[in-house]
Amino acid sequence: MKEPKKKLLVSVKVLGSVGPIRFLANEDDKVSSVINTALKTYARQGRIPVLGFDVNNFIFYSISAGFNTLNPQEKIGSMDETNFLLCKKEREPLEKVEGRRESKAREGDGWKNRLRRSLLGYKHKSYSL
Repeated sequence: MKEPKKKLLVSVKVLGSVGPIRFLANEDDKVSSVINTALKTYARQGRIPVLGFDVNNFIFYSISAGFNTLNPQEKIGSMDETNFLLCKKEREPLEKVEGRRESKAREGDGWKNRLRRSLLGYKHKSYSL
């Protein structure tokens, strides 16, 4: 007789949204499958901002393991962790507009800095272009 698959209660915080998404996942589900389930649950609940459904546009972090990026092919049960953070990848601009890209990088508007500020509750001073 086969053993039943072990289920995990997964909690996914989405950067820029209120509260985590919680759902059950099998221990041997891949990270990409968990991201897909999180995106579908997020959309079903009508949360904002609207994220889309392409798993490749997102980065998945383990919260208590030092914000390590998880490989989409990795099994979710392999890390003994159930709390995660989902962030949308930044798009690369098609062309530079009068050095704007360089100034934004110096000002700290990258996804890593936005993540750090949102977790620490720090608001960056506004600046004009």
